[in-house]
Amino acid sequence: MLTISALRSGYSGVEVLQGIDLHVGAGELVTVIGSNGAGKTTLLRTISGLVKATGGTVTFEGRDLLSCSPDEIVRTGIVHVPEGRMVLSKMTVLENLQLGAYARTDARQVAEDLEGVIEMFPWLKDRLKQVAGTLSGGEQQMLAIGRGLMGHPRLLLLDEPSLGVAPLIVDAIFQSIEDVMTKGVTILLIEQNASRALEIADRGYALEFGSVFVSGSGRELLEDDRVRQAYLGI
Repeated sequence: MLTISALRSGYSGVEVLQGIDLHVGAGELVTVIGSNGAGKTTLLRTISGLVKATGGTVTFEGRDLLSCSPDEIVRTGIVHVPEGRMVLSKMTVLENLQLGAYARTDARQVAEDLEGVIEMFPWLKDRLKQVAGTLSGGEQQMLAIGRGLMGHPRLLLLDEPSLGVAPLIVDAIFQSIEDVMTKGVTILLIEQNASRALEIADRGYALEFGSVFVSGSGRELLEDDRVRQAYLGI
């Protein structure tokens, strides 16, 4: 579904990604782990068109994404849930969810997807009129995931969904990710909680200084001594 080859990108002339090769198959959950500054967020921002690539290729089902604008990329079926949640804090929960579907014209399916998001996150039902900025950090993260689902993604890019979230909420967030998988959505997950991410991943990549230094199945990475020492504290 997604194929990345020799991808290079960065900011203000500073190269962060230094030749990334990565692929995501339809229906997979692929996770990318790595230390701060390894290039994980830059990878997702480049895929979604928010950062311009300086080299390499990114294709989605054979379509060149590097020639597309961010809104065109959304319309291909790729939805990016960014790090830090970035909910629209002065708007209501319902307005945030509705804006997740801004690029869609299928009103009936949008209404059905709204019901599906509320079913996945039942606490939303009584808070649709609540201002999003008054939610807890964990609730905002689940709202951000729900807003992403309102885009009816075929590929969902999730950036650090458990970052800054209370431990009790982390379980709920990972359960929601698994629930999304059961609906046939392909997921590329960036996650600082490496062990939890690899436990549910079909495959994984570990980045170091903007390059992939090890890849394999989720189980293989959990058992890899380099990964265990660097990211799992073992």
